[in-house]
This record gives sequence, C-alpha cells and structure tokens, in this order.
Amino acid sequence: MATRFADLPIADPERNMIDRAGNLRDYLALPEIAGLQWPADVVEQWPFDHAGNASFIEDYGHLDLTALDWTRELVPASQLVDIPTGPSDAEFLASVARLHRHYLGLRSQEIRDAWEHRGTWLVPPILISRQLLGGGEPGLQVVEGRMRVGILQGRAADALNVAPALEAWVGRRR
Repeated sequence: MATRFADLPIADPERNMIDRAGNLRDYLALPEIAGLQWPADVVEQWPFDHAGNASFIEDYGHLDLTALDWTRELVPASQLVDIPTGPSDAEFLASVARLHRHYLGLRSQEIRDAWEHRGTWLVPPILISRQLLGGGEPGLQVVEGRMRVGILQGRAADALNVAPALEAWVGRRR
C-alpha cells in the first residue's frame, strides 16, 4: 500500500515540544510511519517536522514514500554547490548562500566550529534522487537541510572551508 507525503499524519502541535524525543518516539511508532521503515533521522527531519507544511506538500505530496530507500552517504561538495530544492522554495538556497555568514552566525558555537574547522554540518541533510520527482532529471535535490546546504553554497562561493565530501541521507527508489 502506497503512502504519499500529503497523507502522512502531522506531529501533534498541541503537545509540549519540550519533550521532543518523546514526541518523536510516539510519531515513529505510528503505523503509517513505522511501515515506511525509514531511519529515525530521516523521519525526524522530514515528516515529523514538515508533514502538513504546504510547501512540502506542494513539492513532495505526490511521492510514494514506500518506494524510497535511504542510505547515509558521502556526497561530493561539488554536487552540493549546484543542488536544487523543491520549486516552492527554489530561491531559498540562493538567499541563504548570499547571507551565509549571517545565517551561520545565528547557529550555536558547535555548528559554527564544525564549519570553520571541518567544513561541514553536524546533521546530515535529506536529499532525494530527482528521478523520483517525475521529470527524469539526473542528480539529487535537497528536501530538508536547505539552510545547511545554502550555507555550504555560500561558503564555497566565498572560498571558505568546505569539506570535499559531506554526509547526507540520500533517498532513492527501492
């Protein structure tokens, strides 16, 4: 049975988000989510945080999520400097890249240090094969982690420290 992104349950916004780990644990146990057999990191960043988000539904609502398989991979930075995101937020990456110093400055010292010393993010973003989106286009697309990727793009454009390859969760057809 196919499960589309548009049909996923929304994490209960009325619950106290201070207990985020408990809420995530409950969300992972929902039959619709458990049936996907996705890594918890992917569930947390994508459906847990964004099910019900109009932009994500516009861009990914049609996807059969049961057809996705996830691997944690090293993705060459050269592939990430031009990677697109969904059409509803197409300009977001360029906006963050232009203002990457500002956006990075809003992050914790641990995140700033990771970029400065290792040229990478702390949490791997969520990418999917563009072939899943119906156009048959090659390459990957950022689903979640757009701020991280925008910062990478800005740092690369300004010749600042960026690792040659960065970890990401990559979704492809099973």
